[in-house]
Amino acid sequence: MQTKFEHYAATSMLGAEDAPPRCDGALSFEREWERRAFGIALALSKDGHFEWEEFRQELIAQIGAWEATHRSDDPSWHYYRCWLAALERVVARSGLANRAAQ
Repeated sequence: MQTKFEHYAATSMLGAEDAPPRCDGALSFEREWERRAFGIALALSKDGHFEWEEFRQELIAQIGAWEATHRSDDPSWHYYRCWLAALERVVARSGLANRAAQ
Protein backbone atom coordinates (compact mmCIF):
# COMPACT_ATOMS: atom_id res chain seq x y z
CA MET A 1 0.00 0.00 0.00
CA GLN A 2 1.35 3.40 -0.98
CA THR A 3 1.41 6.42 1.27
CA LYS A 4 0.03 9.70 -0.07
CA PHE A 5 3.57 10.89 -0.79
CA GLU A 6 4.52 7.71 -2.68
CA HIS A 7 1.33 7.94 -4.71
CA TYR A 8 2.04 11.60 -5.47
CA ALA A 9 5.65 10.90 -6.47
CA ALA A 10 4.79 7.98 -8.74
CA THR A 11 1.83 9.67 -10.41
CA SER A 12 3.61 13.02 -10.81
CA MET A 13 5.85 11.32 -13.37
CA LEU A 14 3.14 9.59 -15.42
CA GLY A 15 3.47 10.44 -19.09
CA ALA A 16 6.47 12.68 -18.46
CA GLU A 17 9.88 12.32 -20.07
CA ASP A 18 11.26 11.08 -16.76
CA ALA A 19 8.53 8.47 -16.16
CA PRO A 20 9.78 5.14 -14.82
CA PRO A 21 9.38 2.03 -16.98
CA ARG A 22 6.07 0.23 -16.55
CA CYS A 23 4.72 -3.18 -17.45
CA ASP A 24 0.95 -3.64 -17.53
CA GLY A 25 0.60 -0.35 -15.66
CA ALA A 26 2.86 -1.34 -12.75
CA LEU A 27 6.36 -0.04 -12.11
CA SER A 28 8.88 -2.34 -13.75
CA PHE A 29 12.24 -3.28 -12.25
CA GLU A 30 14.66 -5.73 -13.89
CA ARG A 31 17.04 -5.90 -10.95
CA GLU A 32 16.69 -5.54 -7.19
CA TRP A 33 19.09 -2.56 -7.05
CA GLU A 34 16.67 -0.62 -9.30
CA ARG A 35 13.82 -1.19 -6.87
CA ARG A 36 16.04 -0.14 -3.97
CA ALA A 37 17.24 3.02 -5.72
CA PHE A 38 13.61 3.92 -6.45
CA GLY A 39 12.63 3.36 -2.82
CA ILE A 40 15.61 5.24 -1.43
CA ALA A 41 14.81 8.30 -3.55
CA LEU A 42 11.21 8.25 -2.35
CA ALA A 43 12.17 7.75 1.29
CA LEU A 44 14.84 10.47 1.37
CA SER A 45 12.54 12.97 -0.30
CA LYS A 46 9.65 12.06 1.98
CA ASP A 47 11.94 12.55 4.99
CA GLY A 48 12.76 16.05 3.77
CA HIS A 49 16.35 15.63 2.62
CA PHE A 50 15.43 17.10 -0.78
CA GLU A 51 12.31 18.11 -2.64
CA TRP A 52 10.80 15.53 -5.00
CA GLU A 53 10.74 18.14 -7.78
CA GLU A 54 14.47 18.76 -7.29
CA PHE A 55 15.05 15.05 -7.82
CA ARG A 56 12.78 14.99 -10.91
CA GLN A 57 14.62 17.91 -12.47
CA GLU A 58 17.97 16.22 -11.84
CA LEU A 59 16.64 13.01 -13.38
CA ILE A 60 15.49 14.94 -16.45
CA ALA A 61 18.96 16.50 -16.67
CA GLN A 62 20.63 13.09 -16.40
CA ILE A 63 18.41 11.65 -19.12
CA GLY A 64 19.12 14.70 -21.29
CA ALA A 65 22.87 14.35 -20.77
CA TRP A 66 22.72 10.70 -21.80
CA GLU A 67 20.64 11.53 -24.87
CA ALA A 68 23.06 14.31 -25.87
CA THR A 69 25.97 11.88 -26.00
CA HIS A 70 24.29 8.73 -27.40
CA ARG A 71 22.24 7.71 -30.39
CA SER A 72 18.55 7.15 -29.71
CA ASP A 73 18.90 3.45 -30.59
CA ASP A 74 21.97 2.91 -28.38
CA PRO A 75 21.41 -0.39 -26.53
CA SER A 76 23.34 0.86 -23.50
CA TRP A 77 20.33 3.00 -22.47
CA HIS A 78 19.30 2.19 -18.92
CA TYR A 79 16.70 4.33 -17.17
CA TYR A 80 17.72 3.37 -13.63
CA ARG A 81 21.38 4.27 -14.24
CA CYS A 82 20.12 7.80 -14.90
CA TRP A 83 17.90 7.50 -11.81
CA LEU A 84 20.86 6.45 -9.67
CA ALA A 85 23.07 9.25 -11.05
CA ALA A 86 20.31 11.77 -10.26
CA LEU A 87 19.92 10.35 -6.76
CA GLU A 88 23.66 10.55 -6.14
CA ARG A 89 23.72 14.20 -7.22
CA VAL A 90 20.80 15.35 -5.06
CA VAL A 91 22.13 13.43 -2.06
CA ALA A 92 25.53 15.08 -2.53
CA ARG A 93 23.94 18.54 -2.81
CA SER A 94 21.81 17.92 0.27
CA GLY A 95 24.90 17.23 2.38
CA LEU A 96 23.31 14.02 3.60
CA ALA A 97 26.35 11.92 2.69
CA ASN A 98 28.62 14.25 4.63
CA ARG A 99 26.38 14.09 7.72
CA ALA A 100 26.30 10.31 7.58
CA ALA A 101 30.10 10.10 7.43
CA GLN A 102 30.56 12.19 10.59
